[in-house]
Amino acid sequence: MKIKTCVFPAAGYGTRFLPATKAMPKEMLPILTKPLIQYGVEEAVEADIYNIAFITGRGKRALEDHFDISYELEHQIEGTSKENHLEEIRNIMDKCTISYTRQKDMNGLGHAILCAEHFIKADAFAVILADDLCHNDGAGVMKQMVQLYEKHQCSIIATMEVSKEAVENYGVVSGKKVDSDLIEVSGMVEKPSPEEAPSRDAVIGRYILSYEIFEELRNTKPGKNEEIQLTDAINALAKKKRVLAYQFKGQRFDCGSVDGFVEATSELYKESKSK
Repeated sequence: MKIKTCVFPAAGYGTRFLPATKAMPKEMLPILTKPLIQYGVEEAVEADIYNIAFITGRGKRALEDHFDISYELEHQIEGTSKENHLEEIRNIMDKCTISYTRQKDMNGLGHAILCAEHFIKADAFAVILADDLCHNDGAGVMKQMVQLYEKHQCSIIATMEVSKEAVENYGVVSGKKVDSDLIEVSGMVEKPSPEEAPSRDAVIGRYILSYEIFEELRNTKPGKNEEIQLTDAINALAKKKRVLAYQFKGQRFDCGSVDGFVEATSELYKESKSK
Protein backbone atom coordinates (compact mmCIF):
# COMPACT_ATOMS: atom_id res chain seq x y z
CA MET A 1 0.00 0.00 0.00
CA LYS A 2 1.15 3.49 -0.84
CA ILE A 3 0.90 6.52 1.44
CA LYS A 4 -1.30 8.97 -0.46
CA THR A 5 -2.34 11.58 2.11
CA CYS A 6 -0.47 13.74 4.59
CA VAL A 7 -2.38 15.46 7.39
CA PHE A 8 -1.17 18.80 8.76
CA PRO A 9 -2.73 19.78 12.12
CA ALA A 10 -2.68 23.58 12.02
CA ALA A 11 -5.42 24.83 14.34
CA GLY A 12 -3.31 25.93 17.32
CA TYR A 13 -3.12 29.52 18.51
CA GLY A 14 0.68 29.81 18.69
CA THR A 15 0.53 31.64 22.02
CA ARG A 16 4.29 31.36 22.57
CA PHE A 17 4.75 33.79 19.67
CA LEU A 18 2.29 36.47 20.75
CA PRO A 19 1.80 39.20 19.71
CA ALA A 20 3.11 38.08 16.27
CA THR A 21 0.48 35.33 16.08
CA LYS A 22 -2.46 37.50 17.17
CA ALA A 23 -3.51 37.96 13.54
CA MET A 24 -1.14 35.63 11.67
CA PRO A 25 -1.10 31.81 11.89
CA LYS A 26 2.03 30.50 13.56
CA GLU A 27 2.46 28.11 10.62
CA MET A 28 3.00 31.16 8.39
CA LEU A 29 5.95 32.45 10.42
CA PRO A 30 8.89 32.52 8.01
CA ILE A 31 12.20 30.74 8.30
CA LEU A 32 14.20 33.01 6.00
CA THR A 33 11.78 33.67 3.09
CA LYS A 34 9.52 30.62 3.40
CA PRO A 35 6.77 29.91 5.94
CA LEU A 36 7.05 26.92 8.24
CA ILE A 37 4.07 25.17 6.69
CA GLN A 38 5.66 25.21 3.23
CA TYR A 39 8.74 23.38 4.50
CA GLY A 40 6.43 20.66 5.78
CA VAL A 41 4.44 20.36 2.56
CA GLU A 42 7.65 20.21 0.52
CA GLU A 43 8.79 17.33 2.74
CA ALA A 44 5.55 15.48 1.98
CA VAL A 45 5.91 16.10 -1.76
CA GLU A 46 9.51 14.84 -1.66
CA ALA A 47 8.06 11.60 -0.25
CA ASP A 48 5.65 11.40 -3.22
CA ILE A 49 2.62 12.31 -1.11
CA TYR A 50 0.36 14.67 -3.04
CA ASN A 51 -2.94 14.72 -1.12
CA ILE A 52 -2.48 17.42 1.52
CA ALA A 53 -5.11 17.78 4.27
CA PHE A 54 -4.96 20.81 6.56
CA ILE A 55 -6.78 20.80 9.91
CA THR A 56 -7.27 24.50 10.58
CA GLY A 57 -9.16 26.79 12.93
CA ARG A 58 -10.42 30.35 13.11
CA GLY A 59 -8.07 32.98 11.74
CA LYS A 60 -6.16 30.59 9.45
CA ARG A 61 -7.24 32.01 6.09
CA ALA A 62 -3.63 32.98 5.32
CA LEU A 63 -2.83 29.25 4.95
CA GLU A 64 -5.42 28.88 2.21
CA ASP A 65 -4.29 32.06 0.49
CA HIS A 66 -0.66 30.94 0.52
CA PHE A 67 -1.45 27.75 -1.41
CA ASP A 68 -3.53 29.61 -3.98
CA ILE A 69 -2.97 31.93 -6.94
CA SER A 70 -2.46 35.63 -6.17
CA TYR A 71 -3.47 37.20 -9.46
CA GLU A 72 -2.54 40.79 -8.61
CA LEU A 73 0.88 39.91 -7.19
CA GLU A 74 1.76 37.47 -9.94
CA HIS A 75 0.73 39.95 -12.64
CA GLN A 76 2.83 42.65 -10.97
CA ILE A 77 6.06 40.60 -10.92
CA GLU A 78 5.52 38.69 -14.18
CA GLY A 79 8.63 38.76 -16.33
CA THR A 80 10.86 40.06 -13.52
CA SER A 81 13.54 38.25 -11.52
CA LYS A 82 11.17 38.19 -8.54
CA GLU A 83 8.92 35.73 -10.36
CA ASN A 84 11.47 32.98 -9.60
CA HIS A 85 10.67 33.31 -5.89
CA LEU A 86 7.25 31.73 -6.54
CA GLU A 87 8.60 28.68 -8.36
CA GLU A 88 8.53 26.36 -5.32
CA ILE A 89 5.00 27.25 -4.23
CA ARG A 90 3.74 26.94 -7.82
CA ASN A 91 5.29 23.48 -7.98
CA ILE A 92 3.31 22.46 -4.87
CA MET A 93 0.08 23.89 -6.29
CA ASP A 94 0.58 22.06 -9.59
CA LYS A 95 1.34 18.68 -8.02
CA CYS A 96 -0.94 18.59 -4.98
CA THR A 97 -4.61 18.36 -4.13
CA ILE A 98 -5.05 20.50 -1.03
CA SER A 99 -8.07 20.17 1.28
CA TYR A 100 -9.12 21.98 4.44
CA THR A 101 -11.35 21.27 7.40
CA ARG A 102 -11.73 23.04 10.73
CA GLN A 103 -11.08 21.71 14.21
CA LYS A 104 -13.98 23.48 15.90
CA ASP A 105 -12.83 22.73 19.46
CA MET A 106 -9.22 22.79 20.62
CA ASN A 107 -9.26 19.30 22.17
CA GLY A 108 -5.69 18.26 21.47
CA LEU A 109 -3.63 16.69 18.71
CA GLY A 110 -5.57 13.42 18.85
CA HIS A 111 -8.82 15.27 18.22
CA ALA A 112 -7.22 17.17 15.32
CA ILE A 113 -6.21 13.88 13.68
CA LEU A 114 -9.73 12.53 14.21
CA CYS A 115 -11.06 15.53 12.25
CA ALA A 116 -9.11 14.23 9.23
CA GLU A 117 -10.87 10.87 9.08
CA HIS A 118 -13.09 11.80 6.14
CA PHE A 119 -9.96 12.57 4.07
CA ILE A 120 -8.63 9.04 4.56
CA LYS A 121 -10.10 6.13 2.62
CA ALA A 122 -9.27 3.18 4.87
CA ASP A 123 -5.57 3.68 4.08
CA ALA A 124 -2.51 4.41 6.15
CA PHE A 125 -1.61 8.10 6.11
CA ALA A 126 1.17 10.48 7.11
CA VAL A 127 1.12 13.29 9.68
CA ILE A 128 3.54 16.21 9.74
CA LEU A 129 3.60 18.82 12.52
CA ALA A 130 5.01 21.94 10.86
CA ASP A 131 6.33 23.22 14.22
CA ASP A 132 8.96 20.49 14.00
CA LEU A 133 11.20 21.64 11.16
CA CYS A 134 13.39 18.75 10.03
CA HIS A 135 16.49 19.45 7.97
CA ASN A 136 18.49 16.87 6.07
CA ASP A 137 21.34 16.70 3.62
CA GLY A 138 19.84 13.56 2.06
CA ALA A 139 16.28 12.21 2.05
CA GLY A 140 13.79 14.08 4.21
CA VAL A 141 12.37 12.44 7.33
CA MET A 142 9.01 11.61 5.76
CA LYS A 143 10.70 10.05 2.73
CA GLN A 144 12.80 7.92 5.09
CA MET A 145 9.63 6.83 6.89
CA VAL A 146 7.71 6.05 3.69
CA GLN A 147 10.56 3.80 2.60
CA LEU A 148 10.32 1.97 5.94
CA TYR A 149 6.54 1.71 5.63
CA GLU A 150 6.87 0.11 2.21
CA LYS A 151 9.05 -2.54 3.83
CA HIS A 152 7.19 -3.14 7.11
CA GLN A 153 3.56 -2.10 6.31
CA CYS A 154 2.81 -0.84 9.82
CA SER A 155 2.48 2.39 11.78
CA ILE A 156 5.76 4.26 12.22
CA ILE A 157 6.59 7.19 14.50
CA ALA A 158 9.73 9.31 14.32
CA THR A 159 11.85 9.62 17.46
CA MET A 160 15.07 11.17 18.66
CA GLU A 161 17.12 10.71 21.81
CA VAL A 162 16.81 13.59 24.28
CA SER A 163 18.36 14.36 27.64
CA LYS A 164 16.81 12.88 30.76
CA GLU A 165 15.72 16.36 31.85
CA ALA A 166 13.94 17.02 28.53
CA VAL A 167 11.69 13.92 28.47
CA GLU A 168 8.88 15.78 30.27
CA ASN A 169 8.36 17.82 27.09
CA TYR A 170 7.67 14.83 24.82
CA GLY A 171 5.82 11.60 24.32
CA VAL A 172 8.32 8.84 25.17
CA VAL A 173 8.39 5.26 23.84
CA SER A 174 9.37 1.94 25.34
CA GLY A 175 10.01 -1.32 23.54
CA LYS A 176 12.67 -3.61 22.13
CA LYS A 177 15.22 -2.78 19.47
CA VAL A 178 14.74 -4.62 16.20
CA ASP A 179 17.47 -2.69 14.37
CA SER A 180 20.03 -0.01 15.16
CA ASP A 181 17.47 2.73 14.46
CA LEU A 182 14.17 0.87 15.00
CA ILE A 183 12.22 0.01 18.14
CA GLU A 184 9.12 -2.17 18.23
CA VAL A 185 6.88 -0.11 20.47
CA SER A 186 5.32 -1.77 23.50
CA GLY A 187 4.18 1.44 25.19
CA MET A 188 4.17 5.24 25.14
CA VAL A 189 3.86 7.87 27.85
CA GLU A 190 2.90 11.49 27.24
CA LYS A 191 5.25 14.00 28.93
CA PRO A 192 6.45 11.82 31.81
CA SER A 193 8.61 13.10 34.62
CA PRO A 194 12.32 12.18 34.28
CA GLU A 195 11.81 9.57 37.02
CA GLU A 196 8.81 7.94 35.28
CA ALA A 197 10.13 8.03 31.70
CA PRO A 198 10.58 4.51 30.24
CA SER A 199 13.39 5.71 27.94
CA ARG A 200 14.92 8.82 26.40
CA ASP A 201 13.43 8.07 22.96
CA ALA A 202 11.14 11.05 22.36
CA VAL A 203 8.47 11.29 19.67
CA ILE A 204 8.70 14.21 17.23
CA GLY A 205 6.12 15.50 14.77
CA ARG A 206 6.32 12.86 12.03
CA TYR A 207 3.98 9.86 11.90
CA ILE A 208 2.71 7.20 9.51
CA LEU A 209 -0.48 5.78 11.01
CA SER A 210 -2.72 2.90 10.03
CA TYR A 211 -6.44 3.58 9.56
CA GLU A 212 -7.18 1.76 12.85
CA ILE A 213 -5.89 4.82 14.74
CA PHE A 214 -9.29 6.50 14.24
CA GLU A 215 -11.08 3.82 16.24
CA GLU A 216 -8.50 4.18 19.02
CA LEU A 217 -8.92 7.97 18.99
CA ARG A 218 -12.70 7.65 19.32
CA ASN A 219 -12.17 5.46 22.39
CA THR A 220 -9.43 7.62 23.93
CA LYS A 221 -10.50 9.57 26.99
CA PRO A 222 -9.06 13.05 27.61
CA GLY A 223 -5.61 12.76 29.19
CA LYS A 224 -2.94 15.33 29.98
CA ASN A 225 -4.41 18.87 29.98
CA GLU A 226 -7.88 17.31 29.47
CA GLU A 227 -7.06 16.83 25.76
CA ILE A 228 -7.32 13.77 23.52
CA GLN A 229 -3.70 12.75 23.25
CA LEU A 230 -2.47 11.09 20.07
CA THR A 231 0.18 9.39 22.22
CA ASP A 232 -2.54 7.58 24.21
CA ALA A 233 -4.22 6.35 21.03
CA ILE A 234 -0.94 5.10 19.53
CA ASN A 235 -0.17 3.40 22.84
CA ALA A 236 -3.51 1.54 22.61
CA LEU A 237 -2.88 0.70 18.94
CA ALA A 238 0.55 -0.76 19.80
CA LYS A 239 -1.18 -3.34 22.03
CA LYS A 240 -3.04 -4.70 18.99
CA LYS A 241 -0.96 -3.86 15.92
CA ARG A 242 2.73 -3.47 15.18
CA VAL A 243 4.07 0.06 15.71
CA LEU A 244 7.69 0.95 15.02
CA ALA A 245 9.64 3.90 16.39
CA TYR A 246 12.28 5.18 13.98
CA GLN A 247 15.28 7.24 15.05
CA PHE A 248 15.42 9.42 11.96
CA LYS A 249 18.48 10.79 10.18
CA GLY A 250 18.74 14.55 10.19
CA GLN A 251 18.32 17.58 12.42
CA ARG A 252 15.10 18.71 14.07
CA PHE A 253 14.30 22.25 15.22
CA ASP A 254 11.46 22.90 17.67
CA CYS A 255 10.00 25.93 15.88
CA GLY A 256 7.06 25.93 18.28
CA SER A 257 9.45 27.65 20.70
CA VAL A 258 11.20 30.97 20.18
CA ASP A 259 14.61 29.43 20.90
CA GLY A 260 14.13 26.68 18.31
CA PHE A 261 12.73 29.13 15.77
CA VAL A 262 15.77 31.39 16.10
CA GLU A 263 18.13 28.39 15.96
CA ALA A 264 16.50 27.14 12.74
CA THR A 265 16.67 30.59 11.17
CA SER A 266 20.33 30.97 12.07
CA GLU A 267 21.28 27.48 10.84
CA LEU A 268 19.47 27.78 7.51
CA TYR A 269 20.81 31.31 6.97
CA LYS A 270 24.40 30.18 7.52
CA GLU A 271 23.83 27.26 5.15
CA SER A 272 22.36 29.52 2.46
CA LYS A 273 25.40 31.80 2.64
CA SER A 274 27.83 28.90 2.34
CA LYS A 275 26.40 27.74 -1.00
